[in-house]
This record gives sequence, C-alpha cells and structure tokens, in this order.
Amino acid sequence: MKGLGPAQKKLLILLVGATSMGLTYSFSKQLWILKQMGREWNKVNRQALRRAIESLYKSKLIDIKENSDGSTQIFITKSGKIKSLVYDIDKMTIKKPKIWDKKWRMVIFDIPENYKKAREAMRRHLKNLGFYQLQKSVFVFPFECENEIDFVIEYFNVRSYVRLVLAGEIDNSLHLRKIFNI
Repeated sequence: MKGLGPAQKKLLILLVGATSMGLTYSFSKQLWILKQMGREWNKVNRQALRRAIESLYKSKLIDIKENSDGSTQIFITKSGKIKSLVYDIDKMTIKKPKIWDKKWRMVIFDIPENYKKAREAMRRHLKNLGFYQLQKSVFVFPFECENEIDFVIEYFNVRSYVRLVLAGEIDNSLHLRKIFNI
C-alpha cells in the first residue's frame, strides 16, 4: 500500500475486512473483524474518506456501482484489473509489434499550473517514449502503450488530468505513418 494516504489505507482495510467477513464462517472471527473495522471507521474523517474513494477509483483500485435503489456499492476491483506495473521511468521503452493494429493512441492532458513540474515531466517522458506531439498537450503513438502510460500517469500522480484515447483514424494519418515508419 505504498503511496496511499491514511484515509485510502483505512478504506482498503475496511473493504478487505468486509470481504473477509463474507469468507469467514466462524461467528467469533466475524465479530472480531467487525470490531476492528468499526474502530478504523470511527477514525476516518468523512471529507478525507470522500477524497480517498475518489482517488482509489481514479487509480483503478476500487470500482463504484450505483444501484437502482439509490445506494452506492464500492468494491475492490478484480485481480485481473489491478495491474502491477514495474518500470524504470528513465529507461522505459515501448515495444514495436511486428504488425500494426491500425489504431492510434492519443494521450490528452490538461494538467493545472500548480502541477507544472509534473506536466513538463509528462511531456518530456512522452517525447522520450517516441510519441509525436500533435498539440501542446496532445500526443499520438501507433502502438499498444496502455501499461506504460498508466505507469507514467501514476508516477507523476496526474490521473485525473490525463486521458488515453484509442482512435481508428486521424485526418493526418499519412503524415503520422511516415513519422512512425509504418
């Protein structure tokens, strides 16, 4: 749980505790888990909890479902959705496949001025990875790069300001195909 704030850690503890209760058949263990969860819940600041939920959602650690009865369900994402991304940020590369899937990956961001260093570092890393800069905060790349972009986004903590778009066609694709030699 490295890199998570105290409210995020507590929220994940509560979610894991609730899951554990469902998997435990022993009534005494369920009571013990419930007591521990109650202690943690009372320590959580409501505003911090709301921010933690939003942050965990953006980090893809939890998912949120609005139910038809007006209630909201928050759950830990399936293990297949949680990625363990390990890269050296300064040595990261994106492998070029033998066959191009004819899709363009566009990274679009609007990172506020108070995150200027992260914004500039993001631009620098996209250029180093081989992305072509269409506009000041719009970069394009022809090959699969979701994991690498997710890593860069999390590394610079700018998830809420960055979008990754998969496009089938761009009006200047002939120019881009020349640039990427595809």
